[in-house]
This record gives sequence, structure tokens and C-alpha cells, in this order.
Amino acid sequence: MASRNVTIASSVGLHARPASMFVQAATATGLPVTIAKEGQTPVDARSILAVMALGAKHGDVVTLSAEGDGAEDKLGELVALLERDLDNE
Repeated sequence: MASRNVTIASSVGLHARPASMFVQAATATGLPVTIAKEGQTPVDARSILAVMALGAKHGDVVTLSAEGDGAEDKLGELVALLERDLDNE
């Protein structure tokens, strides 16, 4: 299983529009992807409700994990997305 840590760059964290963009990208990978805040249980990154329930704020570090063919590359794409301020795009 591939895993990567990333700091949330969006000023409102993973809420509303940034969460929606992230969930769409996670779903588009075609892989089972999870996201977790430090010290919390991972949740399905393809579920908007689960991602918003994380309460990940600007500056929080989250761990993304995925399993399957191309998981490292797909996680790299998701990390790059979360490293951008999606609120200003």
C-alpha cells in the first residue's frame, strides 16, 4: 500500500469546494483511496461526507493511502492537488 503525507493548503481546509474537487480527483483514480488526519482513523477519500467530516483545516497534515496499479503516481497527483490553494482557483 502506498502512502503519502501532505499539508492542506486551501485556506478553508477540506470544506465545500476544495473537498468536492479532492473527492472527484480521488474517485477518478479508480483506486481505493483513504485520507486521515494525524491520530485519526482513515476514511474513504471518495466520499464527500467522510472527507468533510474529517475537519481538515488549513495547515493540517493528512495521510493519503492507496492500493493498486499506479498507486504511487495517483497519490502524487492527489498530493499536488492538496498542496494548492483550491479556494483561489
